[in-house]
Amino acid sequence: MSFFQKFIKTKEEKELLLSIEKIEMNMSNNYKDAAQMNLAELEAKLSRFTEQGKLSDELREKYESIVGTYRQKLKGYTHKDQKPYWT
Repeated sequence: MSFFQKFIKTKEEKELLLSIEKIEMNMSNNYKDAAQMNLAELEAKLSRFTEQGKLSDELREKYESIVGTYRQKLKGYTHKDQKPYWT
């Protein structure tokens, strides 16, 4: 359990942070497709929690900003476009 998890108040926020940790882990290991999949999961969770009214406006804005940042980082971050070094 990380230091900051002590300050998390809701189950929903824990789920969002777990998705963020997965994205970071997969990016650090160069698992590009897995990181893209984790970003999609994060967006789906955020959307679901927002629709259900389980996040405060402050938390919603915070995580929407985080999702936007990851969208920019992961734009074009895929193995499909990667050129093999031997050609």
